Amino acid sequence: MSTRTTSILVMFMIMLAIVAGMVLWAQLPEQMASHWDANDQVNGYMPKVWGVWMMPLVTLGMLALFLTIPNIDPLKANIEQFRGVFNLFILFISAFMLYMHGLTLAWNMGFQFRMSSAMLPFMGILFIFMGYLLKQAKRNFFIGIRTPWTLSSDTVWDKTHQLGSVLFIVSGVLSFAGSFFGGMTALWLTLFPLLGSTFILVLYSYVLYQRESKA
Repeated sequence: MSTRTTSILVMFMIMLAIVAGMVLWAQLPEQMASHWDANDQVNGYMPKVWGVWMMPLVTLGMLALFLTIPNIDPLKANIEQFRGVFNLFILFISAFMLYMHGLTLAWNMGFQFRMSSAMLPFMGILFIFMGYLLKQAKRNFFIGIRTPWTLSSDTVWDKTHQLGSVLFIVSGVLSFAGSFFGGMTALWLTLFPLLGSTFILVLYSYVLYQRESKA
């Protein structure tokens, strides 16, 4: 997918979110539910002005950041090798942000549903796609598993990202499965695989680098 197409699609989604906020404004409460605990109970609120406009604005800021990153990275030539996949990631993460915004609007309109069951399937798919992205990513300073050891060696980078691809795909599948359980089970199936994967990958990249240095 080209950068231009990605930008157009994300901007279109942001405009839809803005229009939805304008249309629904009068029907939304002055204090909007904005955060849910592990048991899918609301435990945080924010003023309507932030509840309606913050997520579209944050998504717009993220788009600007993601479009800037490839141009300022010293290894931008490497990013160009997987730019199409990275553009798809921009589209996926933007869609996820605005999907969450849509769920928040729906809840505050009075629709009742289990937030984790609505959120986690999309999150699982996002993790799976991130696993695919990691497999394609070449060494750079902004995108991927960036430890001092992966950034110091193409070999360490490639091997770490091969393992990272598998771990993120597994984490995505478990997160998707968590949507069928809800509550603390969903939290464990989402949070712990992700934290465990992060710890394993940092340690793995260090071990690989030490082996390469001694070879």
